[in-house]
Amino acid sequence: MRALGAADQITKEKSVKAGHLPIVVDLDGTLTPTDTLIESVIDLVRRSPLNLLRLPLWLLKGRAGFKDSVAARAGVSAEHLPYREPLLAWLREEKGKGRRIVLATAAHRSIAQAVSRHLGLFDEVLATEAGRNLKGDTKLEAIRKKMGGEFVYAGDSGADIALWKGARAAVLVGVSPGMAESIRREVAVEREFAREERGFDVWLRALRVHQWLKNLLLFVPLLTAFSFLDAGKLATTVVAFLAFSFAASASYVLNDLWDLENDRAHPRKRLRPFASARLPIVQGLAVAAAALVIALAMALAVSKGFLFMLLLYLALTSAYSWVLKEHVLVDVLTLSLLYALRILAGSVAIGVPASSWLLAFSVFVFLSLALVKRCAELVSLDQNGEGSARGRDYRVTDLVVLWPLGVGAALSAVVVFGLFISADETQARYATPQLLWLVAIGLIYWLGRLWIKTSRGVMDDDPLVYALKDPRGLVAVFAMIVTVLVAHFISFGSAT
Repeated sequence: MRALGAADQITKEKSVKAGHLPIVVDLDGTLTPTDTLIESVIDLVRRSPLNLLRLPLWLLKGRAGFKDSVAARAGVSAEHLPYREPLLAWLREEKGKGRRIVLATAAHRSIAQAVSRHLGLFDEVLATEAGRNLKGDTKLEAIRKKMGGEFVYAGDSGADIALWKGARAAVLVGVSPGMAESIRREVAVEREFAREERGFDVWLRALRVHQWLKNLLLFVPLLTAFSFLDAGKLATTVVAFLAFSFAASASYVLNDLWDLENDRAHPRKRLRPFASARLPIVQGLAVAAAALVIALAMALAVSKGFLFMLLLYLALTSAYSWVLKEHVLVDVLTLSLLYALRILAGSVAIGVPASSWLLAFSVFVFLSLALVKRCAELVSLDQNGEGSARGRDYRVTDLVVLWPLGVGAALSAVVVFGLFISADETQARYATPQLLWLVAIGLIYWLGRLWIKTSRGVMDDDPLVYALKDPRGLVAVFAMIVTVLVAHFISFGSAT
């Protein structure tokens, strides 16, 4: 304990002496927890997927040439980048004391200059340009040309070790305990900023595991065919559910990475794990790829027909993420089809024909829920004084059209259900079909409740999340399910 205390005292004395020196700050991983090059590549591909074919050719120019080519065609928005606020606050405090603050980064100069203009903090910017990749020893050489060896360096990773050793003191940002201990033995540490722990719950949020509940729709054909006591079909549906769930998680991750810029401009979506850079983009891509492989393997284990349905789902959800969600009404129609597709996939998985009544009912119900989602976002924007949704062709003024459209879709679903009750096949299959009218009343209550909550501005961005937290809504859903079962299995003589 004495030796440790002595070492700490030496570090403190050295840090005090370094307290007047310029602070040189790294960008990627330090000032911002994200990687601006990877984000620029994502933006590039988003502008045109054909750019993927150009990337290998640009890599032949070397890292600096590659960054030049990417920066000339894409980039990141400095005003929406996530920054390490504790580090920024400290840098502003030190600048107020008269210290010089320099941004030195391997990112392209266009990005570094944009960050500098946005923050208004740096006295000088050193960055990759003109065929010179400013990283490692090259960065250290550039810094020494500007200010000699008298500087303090703020970095975050093993790529910064040479710069820490070449500086008078180090600022450690989010480094591992082992690396921090190693750096302390080599150079005085002026300040440390702890890394943000990434718990398992962050990954659960990124994978949207709560959204797996949507895939319970695959069980609907099993229930409507009243085959839930068939162990074989039940097991098959469970595997199908997991396949769709892993595929959905993969698509959610890829969609979040694809939509980083728009999410960061959103009041709530900016807190998502990738938009806030709590999770690294590269890890997200790896996890998405693994989830997709698992999903395809499980789908093939169910049947080739089910694998085709899963591939159709992935194609449609990809088209939604890349193109369709930017078009008014096309997006909500696509969302409703994706819901209905889950029910159809459940039918294919267990070999039960899908009822036309069920599919028609599903399309209207899910169109209404998709419009709830979009109206909730517009209400939130209106409450924040904004007039339009970023990345989507919707304006707050569209609510006057979307309200009746969504409520009308809900009532259309109830009408379809009413016609289903009166159909000959329903009268033959159910012991007491008249009880199903209670379900119709329940649907009016449940769907109407969602729309009232949306109009009051208390609806979540996802109506499913709200429905799971709404006790009265859950009671209504449970009561409707029980009523359907009673209507099918129990005959009341007076009712007939």
